[in-house]
Parts: sequence; structure tokens; C-alpha cells
Amino acid sequence: MSPSVPKTAMVFAAGLGVRMRPITDALPKPLVKVGGRTLIDHCLDRLAENGVERAIVNVHWLADQIEAHLAKRRSPKIVISDERSMLLDQGGAVKRAAPTIGDGPLLICNTDAFWIEGPRSNIARLAEAFDPATMDILLLVAASAGAVGVDWPGDFTMAHDGRLQPREPRHVAPFVYTGVGIIKPQLFKSQTAEVFRLAPFFHAAAGKDRLYGVRLDGLWVHVGRPETVAEAERAIDRSTL
Repeated sequence: MSPSVPKTAMVFAAGLGVRMRPITDALPKPLVKVGGRTLIDHCLDRLAENGVERAIVNVHWLADQIEAHLAKRRSPKIVISDERSMLLDQGGAVKRAAPTIGDGPLLICNTDAFWIEGPRSNIARLAEAFDPATMDILLLVAASAGAVGVDWPGDFTMAHDGRLQPREPRHVAPFVYTGVGIIKPQLFKSQTAEVFRLAPFFHAAAGKDRLYGVRLDGLWVHVGRPETVAEAERAIDRSTL
């Protein structure tokens, strides 16, 4: 456990899971099981292991199922951010939760992927690398070539000092965003819209040379389509051999 890990995390669990249909017609994507655990528990277990005390979880699609599942957890403490009436996208979700987050760095985590750790906690490595003096956003990224379930041409290039730049159109980038990062909540204070994405803030930070990355040590597994569930299961089996 690293003392620098933020004590609060925002966990994104409100998406519609369109690419996972028909599974997600009746089951929210965060409750899809891989390796005997739901995707959201893969995320929350990592947070708990690293000393995160509170997870703000946004819910929308089949929200009752997610709330009932999370009621069984003891760590981290779960705070539900209810988006049943309107899906806010990830940026809007952070803005909605801002009054309860405070001004300290915020850990963010998607629930459509997980990772098998290397020798050391990736969240601890991320937290130790975060420097608010030089960074607005720090992302955990994985090498596209070694990841499971990557069916797009990558997200970022990374300089030797860790600075990230978004992939150029019609190019291939060597790194993918894992859905985990540390951001400054202050970035959203001037945003007047209720519904907005996070990606433009990544691009804006990159334009100021204030977007950085830490390369994941281990195996990243993206569960994007029904067929990748079996692929993810095989990756877990291989990792335990």
C-alpha cells in the first residue's frame, strides 16, 4: 500500500454496454464475470488492496442490479452517484461528484477491463509517479501488442519522460489507455455542461505537455465484446500456470 494513493476513486459503471449485447440486455456490463469475479469487483478489489477508502460509483443502466451487488461490499466504502434520470458520460460524472471529492487528486477506474499484476502494484506505481506540479492527468497505459482484447489502433504515443500524445488520425499508436488514471478535479470547475466526455481533457492536457503516462507492468485485459470473455478467461488461466 502506498501512502500517496488517493483515498477517493471514481468508478465508472453507468455505461450501456452496447458492444456486449446480448449479454448486457439483462445484465449490466460491470456485473459480467471473468475468472469468477465481476468486472467491477476486479476494479474495487484493486482499489481496496491499495488503501482507497471510498469509491464513488455512477450507475444508470440496470442500476438496481449494481446497487444490490455493491451492498455486499465492505471495502472500499461505496457511494452511489445516481444517473438513472440522465447518463452524464465520464466527465459529467466526475463533475456531479465533485462536491464530495474535494480538491485532491482523484483516482479514476473503468469497469470494462482489468489487469493481472506484475511484481508490484500498478496503482501504487501510478500514485508515486503523479506530480501535480508538472501533470494535470496521469494515465496508466499498456502496450497494445501485449494486451488482450485490443481491437483498435491504440490511443497514445509516449515520450521517454512519460509525456503522452494522442494517436494521430490514420496512424497506429503503441499504447492503450487502461481506463485507470489520476486527475485533478479542478479541471472541471469551469465546465458548464452537465454531460461531457473525459477524452477532450486528455487532449487539452497533452497540448500543454501536462498529460503523462505510466506503463502497466503485467497483463491488461479488455473485455469489449461477448467473445472476449472467453479470451480473458484463457489469459487468467495462462497467468496461473
